[in-house]
Amino acid sequence: MASVFLFHVVGDLTVGKPELSEFVETETVEAAIRAIGNSSEGGIPIWKKRSQNSVREDAQTRQQRFVGILNALDIVAFLAREDCLADQDKAIKTPVSEVVVSNSSALKVVDPGTRLIDGLEMMKQGVKRFLVPKSSVWRGMSKRFSIYNSGKWLKNADSFNNPTALGNPNWPSSSSSPTSSVQDKFCCLSREDVLRFLIGCLGALAPIPLSSISSLEAINPNFCCIEASSPAFDATKKLPEDPCAVAVVVVEPAPDGQVKIIGEISLAKLWRCDYLAAAWALANLSAGQFVMGVEDNMTSRSFPDIALNNVVGTDNVVANGRGPSRLRKFSSRNIGFFSSNPNYGVGRSMYRGRSAPLTCKVTSTLAAVMAQMLSHRATHVWVTEAENEDNLVGVVGYADIFAAVTRQPTITISETNTS
Repeated sequence: MASVFLFHVVGDLTVGKPELSEFVETETVEAAIRAIGNSSEGGIPIWKKRSQNSVREDAQTRQQRFVGILNALDIVAFLAREDCLADQDKAIKTPVSEVVVSNSSALKVVDPGTRLIDGLEMMKQGVKRFLVPKSSVWRGMSKRFSIYNSGKWLKNADSFNNPTALGNPNWPSSSSSPTSSVQDKFCCLSREDVLRFLIGCLGALAPIPLSSISSLEAINPNFCCIEASSPAFDATKKLPEDPCAVAVVVVEPAPDGQVKIIGEISLAKLWRCDYLAAAWALANLSAGQFVMGVEDNMTSRSFPDIALNNVVGTDNVVANGRGPSRLRKFSSRNIGFFSSNPNYGVGRSMYRGRSAPLTCKVTSTLAAVMAQMLSHRATHVWVTEAENEDNLVGVVGYADIFAAVTRQPTITISETNTS
């Protein structure tokens, strides 16, 4: 295992991170859309309101107030409901408590001295965010200034609850410990932040980053998919938790039976879309039309005008909720996709545009996949065959990458005999 995981701590990754500004469950869907546009991984943590703002709050109490992570796809699926389409003004004023899926395990409060390897293990088990206490005395350095004492790492619980118990000079005194005035100040660390750190340590991780994802067993074959001819809304009925994405595919007739990917319905694709237009399309189009942005033979009769009052797309927000309402005729370009040929059988190679899914091949290196995810700010990359870039075989997400970089190297029999 690379020493970078043993001698770095979570606190090293939080240097320069801003203090968390809570988004409480009583806020509206409209406010959530604005917040998601500036978030990482296309989602925001949702919190219950503090009972008393004047009282200092410890980490355990903060953890108990966490509800779940609300993402772009959750909102689009909510707005695509029949009752929401009938009254969009009411829908976007709905409290997010009625939309967010409760999942208290998606976020975990950890102390800055938690070893990076332990943090990665938590994220491999499903944690998507770390809430890290901010301390003015945290040095944010590695190895020398990490929570290290007499050749042994301090237990997180001991160091967090009683930082001076073992006389560690790197911890602040009890007067300024994480349990006092700075305890109610936290920053949020996402999996994207961890991936960015790993990209900067590729040399220390060698030779793993230059190995293929197939040799590292980083490809997850258990992905969710939906046929292009199925209603797009059906994708919301089978959403996996991580990555939150459904591949839109064309299944070739037997005996070949190959699954060809033509697009995806995911939080990554809907992150900064026009939410009302996307919701209408999700409710009324097939999955293939939704992802490819088909506009052939569309008329004002089959696609009625949609009133977008106080437009909620991140590029079209009316400042402070004020300004004239606008009427806009529905266009698939409003979703954020380009139009193209509706012949699904031709495969993904016949069209380009923002609707094209992010893919790699089974022979791609782990470093290449990591760079793809980070440059596109994606939560996953679809994996295709080496010989055919349309034939889907799996998906690589954050948990798969973290598992690959922390996996112990396999020692072969020949290597054992040689030693």
